[in-house]
Amino acid sequence: MAILKLYSSSVTACTRRTATVLHELKIPFELIEVDVLSGAHKTPEFLKFQPFGQVPYIDDDGFILYESRAICRYVAAKHPRSGLIPTDPKANALFEQATSIELTNFEPSAGKAGLPFYLKKLGWRDDLTDVPANLEILDKKLDAYEAILSKQRYLAGDTLTLADLFHLPYAGFVSLGSDIMTRPNRPNVARWYNELVSRPAWLAYQDGVKTTTEY
Repeated sequence: MAILKLYSSSVTACTRRTATVLHELKIPFELIEVDVLSGAHKTPEFLKFQPFGQVPYIDDDGFILYESRAICRYVAAKHPRSGLIPTDPKANALFEQATSIELTNFEPSAGKAGLPFYLKKLGWRDDLTDVPANLEILDKKLDAYEAILSKQRYLAGDTLTLADLFHLPYAGFVSLGSDIMTRPNRPNVARWYNELVSRPAWLAYQDGVKTTTEY
């Protein structure tokens, strides 16, 4: 079977999310670099496979799929023993609840606060205008996270799932310019966050995603 191909830029946020999950599952992949700065993701050839002109997308032995969370769900479903997607109906319902929390209560403000810090680090942009307002929103959201994580180890229960990993990369990026994820008034958020960003799968690509064929 052909190695999975990941079409993207090595430094984009959603690529990092996807590669982190591939690493967790020990799935070999080849990164096909897409130069987003030159607009390679907007070319007719790229749009044949990703009609929105966004990265990443994968080619898994001829099967094309885009959207990072969909890709992560797909590869995790192919490796059910990982437990990253629970199969028990109640555990799966709590997992779906947790993924909805990440998408609606975390990503909007964390993305708008964290991405500017990351782009500044890359030297691509230096505009932090919208960061304070989004940190304020995120601060309130994390109070609810503290309530949840005071009762269980992870967002969907006591087992790591994709719902937790989906918080990467923006949880990591927001910490480039703020201590909001590790403040002492939210010890359980800090515990959870520190565990996530200490995982080998996250650390493996701290200098950018790269082709990974061996683990």
